[in-house]
Amino acid sequence: MFPAPSLLIIILLALSITVSPFKIRDSLITLPIARRLNVSDGPISLLQHDKVRVAALKDGRHLGSPPVTNVAVNYIAEVGVGSPATTYNLIVDTGSSNTWVGAGTAYVKTSTSVNTGQPVEVDYGTGIFSGTEYTDTVTLGSGLTITKQSIGVASNSEGFTAGVDGVLGIGPVDLTEGSLIDEPNTAIPTVVDNLYSQGTISQEVVSVLFEPTTSKTNTNGELAFGGTDSAKYTGDIGYTPITTTNPESTYWGINESITYGSTMILSTTAGIVDTSTTYIFVATDAYTKYKAETGATVDLITGLLLVSSAQYSALKNLNFNIGSNTYTLTPNAQIWPRSLNTYIGGSSNAIYLIVTDIGTASGSGSDFVNGYTFLERFYSVYDTTNSRVGFAKTSYTDATTN
Repeated sequence: MFPAPSLLIIILLALSITVSPFKIRDSLITLPIARRLNVSDGPISLLQHDKVRVAALKDGRHLGSPPVTNVAVNYIAEVGVGSPATTYNLIVDTGSSNTWVGAGTAYVKTSTSVNTGQPVEVDYGTGIFSGTEYTDTVTLGSGLTITKQSIGVASNSEGFTAGVDGVLGIGPVDLTEGSLIDEPNTAIPTVVDNLYSQGTISQEVVSVLFEPTTSKTNTNGELAFGGTDSAKYTGDIGYTPITTTNPESTYWGINESITYGSTMILSTTAGIVDTSTTYIFVATDAYTKYKAETGATVDLITGLLLVSSAQYSALKNLNFNIGSNTYTLTPNAQIWPRSLNTYIGGSSNAIYLIVTDIGTASGSGSDFVNGYTFLERFYSVYDTTNSRVGFAKTSYTDATTN
């Protein structure tokens, strides 16, 4: 899903996410994820955060999760590096592929540390990390180790707050190209690549479950390496190939069309699935049609579309037509959780929509980004082995929790 460090999002709304130990079963490694709202600095400007990120995605830049400062959604895993291992709190990112440490806790060299001498750098669009490549033993959970894993050791990093030590990149390997300064055409095997090549998992697949939440703290998701967790979704997983359109093809990019009720608002086009983006972004012409169909107005404080109670009651389904399947956001799934309104600077009783303007007309490239508020309603699968993305319904697809 996206070039060098970026993807898995953060409503850390700044959501900071902590993780409990991995579970390993039948070549499937699962990682429960807890979401925790961090509003210590006051209301967060999620929309502005998203706009910066989406602009970088549209430019085809290698990027990572935007600075964890006061906005967005992060998934943090405790990852051990070295032997004996030092524990680092790393952003788990499906949209980036480099793994690195040293933004907070300093890298500790051990007997397994090997300095390759290669300078490494990743530009996040709104931040940067630079340093030196090492290979080392990486430990995920209790006793699950990856040997000779490439990691970046930061000598400089910008855009990361206290408590974040770096990134665990689990995106496509091609996103690592360009990060080795002296060998820009060289791809670096990712953590997922090495889990597969070392026989720990049977296929290069990462699956993600997010659950809608209305509270500041909640264990609301699962990350699975090596396959899918059938207990987390219902029905079948529908797959669609990675788009051939650039730059979307370098991310977890797909083709889709969108209808509001029976009205087509976006014809089939290419875009991106991104867990590090909070909202759903669509081309300006699609946004204009959606705004007109819903009767919404732009809220000057949050920047989001605002509807009245009567307009909310009249909302129609928003349908995402992907491959041969349709994935529907019900009216409730199209609104921001009202219990979290004040955390984004909104009114506690207001009803905000989670569809927003990507800033360019359709046909200009990257015509949509399906962010966290789409993904929390479906089980999503990122399949490197077969170059495809999959979705399935969950018990939360039609939830009315918002």
